[in-house]
Amino acid sequence: MKVLPFKIPKPEQEALVYQEDHEIIFYDQLHQHEEIQISFIVKGTGTLIVGDTINHYQENDILVIGSNVPHVFKSDIELTSKSVMYTLFFTVDSFGKSFFGIPDFKEIDSFFKNAALGMKLTSNKDKIIEIFKTLSSQNKIERIASLLIIINEILKSEFVALSSFVYQKIYSDDEGKRMRAVFEHAMTHYNKNITLDEIAEKASMTKNAFCRYFKKRTNKTFFQFLIEIRIEHACKLLYKNPDMSIASISDACGFQNITNFNRKFKELKQVTPSQYRAQY
Repeated sequence: MKVLPFKIPKPEQEALVYQEDHEIIFYDQLHQHEEIQISFIVKGTGTLIVGDTINHYQENDILVIGSNVPHVFKSDIELTSKSVMYTLFFTVDSFGKSFFGIPDFKEIDSFFKNAALGMKLTSNKDKIIEIFKTLSSQNKIERIASLLIIINEILKSEFVALSSFVYQKIYSDDEGKRMRAVFEHAMTHYNKNITLDEIAEKASMTKNAFCRYFKKRTNKTFFQFLIEIRIEHACKLLYKNPDMSIASISDACGFQNITNFNRKFKELKQVTPSQYRAQY
């Protein structure tokens, strides 16, 4: 596996960075960066972890991830064509320390507040998508103007938060790499019986120390986190494989019995697996 830094640097000479990712697999390791990220998923599906919460992303999603919020995009493994994402990166101080502080931009305060937990827009996406599609042909001045229009459109939009808790201290490189190892192991082996001994070893910690460490940084136990990963994968199987039985999905996602699967699924999704499938 390619070793990648936990803190991702961006070009220092650019106040606003526009980036296009055309990859079979996006940057699929836990990482953070100072810049706020506004992304348009042009093509592809997969799992997105932001802070403490497992989400999924798909084509035409508009996502906002705040400054130094740990996150990971993990493309669905069955994808054979490239995933595509357009992204704008910027900081609160990108255009000067007082730029976003002027009275005319007072409404933008709520954007920065909501970005801290991450956002996925659920309405008003069409205009933002059209702007994203023009960014590649714009000069730097035009892109800054487009950023302000996009933020203004986000302020008009409904959204769901991408996380419920974000560890307030910025991860050190060592801490980030440790959490990355834990997340990567859980996301790769979610369908197997992962023991506390096994995951504590991945973090190079004792079991008790690991339990305290993980709970402090995610506000949940590791096994709560693991169940959420399993349920998220179950959701994908439910709507992508309509002929696959509930029992088979339960087994494929690492649950030892279907009763426990049904109970945990309803706790997290407020509907049964059968009801969830019927919605699609």
